[in-house]
Amino acid sequence: MAGSPQGLARVGASHRITDQACKLRFYDSWAPEYDQDVAALKYRAPCLAVECLSGALLGPPRDALILDVACGTGLVAVELQARGFLQVHGVDGSPEMLKQAQARGLYRHLSLCTLGPEPLPDPEGTFDAVIIVGALSEGQVPCSAISELLRVTKPGGLVCLTTRSNPSNLPYKEVLEATLDSLEQAGAWERLVAQPVEHWELATSEQEMGQGTCADRGFIPGIIYLYRKQERGQGEGGRPSVQAPVHP
Repeated sequence: MAGSPQGLARVGASHRITDQACKLRFYDSWAPEYDQDVAALKYRAPCLAVECLSGALLGPPRDALILDVACGTGLVAVELQARGFLQVHGVDGSPEMLKQAQARGLYRHLSLCTLGPEPLPDPEGTFDAVIIVGALSEGQVPCSAISELLRVTKPGGLVCLTTRSNPSNLPYKEVLEATLDSLEQAGAWERLVAQPVEHWELATSEQEMGQGTCADRGFIPGIIYLYRKQERGQGEGGRPSVQAPVHP
């Protein structure tokens, strides 16, 4: 494990808060130190998720309209811009996190939205791709809100999601995967990728390191999912819009 004791304590505390309103207040207070704290933990999710998404998007990156859900301070937008994606919108439930994101100057538009209690502020079928990184855990975005990500995605567009696979997050991950699978069985989207990642971020405590953790290096694991929304008229029983392998 690495990083300052205060930084480790803040990240660890964020993992333990299970009430959404409490967690948003915590993120407001954490916003000024957030980037330095997650950098110290070698947090790789934004880079890995954007890499996965960008490899599947068709057409020039500059033409793609992307929604970054639970955008925080804008770490995903940094990775998107590095790959040529310039039309990025962001939403987050923390006003102070949005101030940090605004200061980066990488978003075309930013909105305050607490996904779960509130719907996303955009019309149906707006975005070429929707990405949510680091917000799918207990006390953050509930699994019941996954359908909102799908709603604002264009038919044939992509949805990229991530979550942690360490022991404390496994109950949430199980519900999440059941939700993702049920939408696929209903013909709403098809899975293109389910990519486990061993070195997701450094653990903040010994308690976070259990079975399945790269204990020798102190990392906890995570996973990236990528889905393609079905084209119009391809509901349950319809032919998939893309034939793509599911990566173990």
